[in-house]
Amino acid sequence: MTDNEIEKIEIDLFLEAVFRRYGYDFTHYAKASIRRRVRNFLQKTGYTRVSEMIPEVLYNESFFANLVFDFSVTVTEMFRDPDFFLSVRNMIFPYLRTYPFIKIWQAGCATGEEVYSLAILMTEAGLYEKSTVFATDFNDPALKKAKEGIYPIKNVKDFTANYQKAGGNLSFAKYYHAQYDSVIMDKYLKQRITFANHNLATDGVFGEMHLILCRNVLIYFDRELQNRVLSLFKDSLIHKGFLCLGTKESLQFSDVCDDFKLIDAKNKIYQKKF
Repeated sequence: MTDNEIEKIEIDLFLEAVFRRYGYDFTHYAKASIRRRVRNFLQKTGYTRVSEMIPEVLYNESFFANLVFDFSVTVTEMFRDPDFFLSVRNMIFPYLRTYPFIKIWQAGCATGEEVYSLAILMTEAGLYEKSTVFATDFNDPALKKAKEGIYPIKNVKDFTANYQKAGGNLSFAKYYHAQYDSVIMDKYLKQRITFANHNLATDGVFGEMHLILCRNVLIYFDRELQNRVLSLFKDSLIHKGFLCLGTKESLQFSDVCDDFKLIDAKNKIYQKKF
């Protein structure tokens, strides 16, 4: 048996230990992605073999917390992919404007930049006051950062450029307060957002949503978990609700493909048919 084959057994046992101890199921993440994450985490721990981490994850909850944070994909920025937000403004907002109230689910919100971006555009469109936004992730430290809404001031130049490309029509400085080397998002933007822990691999439906955003998350799942999550989104959307995925993600070949129509191929925006 080769070292790679032995390592595969160790990773399977490690993920089984995580699931049985904490209920976090990483077994349906894409194999290459999960192997890379386990190896990266192993390097940070000082251990030499994956199997050596099994007792640690079973008996040390802080070790597990570090693992969850490390496994989460938290690379994001305000108005990332400005063309996407411009499309949301032009193609989705006119529909949302017809409803007396609006419910939105930002799944896999990481540290919150995208959900604040959406709140800003909804504010400018006059939609935010009648909205409730649920921002979820399975990473509690990331959720804490998202709720705080504090970001490095060095990023503001890029955030501002993205905001303008996304169709922002005011000064971006209106939405944050600078303090030392950080910016804090305005309290108004937080009023309609509920941050909550939700694990797409194991948890259930968020009902009656008008819009669901889950961008650049599904690419880390295998086909089985992708289908589970997409079915979850379908069941969480109202009739003719919208689903937004990442540019490298698609409903094509999924179990729910026939339940949606593609309304923006470039930005992967779908509308539920019924």
